[in-house]
Amino acid sequence: MKSPEPVLCIAGPTASGKSKLALDYAAYQAGRGVSVELICVDSATIYKGMDIGTAKPSAIEQAVCPHHLIDIRDPSESYNAGEFARDTTRLIDEIRARGAEPVLVGGTMLYFKALIHGIDDLPTADL
Repeated sequence: MKSPEPVLCIAGPTASGKSKLALDYAAYQAGRGVSVELICVDSATIYKGMDIGTAKPSAIEQAVCPHHLIDIRDPSESYNAGEFARDTTRLIDEIRARGAEPVLVGGTMLYFKALIHGIDDLPTADL
């Protein structure tokens, strides 16, 4: 069985410059003829309308470089680490199929852990 191809991950605490680094890297790669698409690893930017206090990439930043997993849920909807891992695995394959390089950027360490190490199936929450 072939090992999965590595993916660049930019992780760290809030306000540490992760997004700027990712955009700078994408610009550098573009100068080399390589397209980069960013997958956001953030438990807040997935929610529509939650633009204040989430460090959500601006419309200009999103236009410069494709971003994924932004504004994919309404605040009334749930999203969990298992869904993130499934969505990200699919996105990595889709991005690579387009000939681009996927880069994960964010600070939700549980999401990184779920992607790298997996997560146990848990019963659904009673609502």
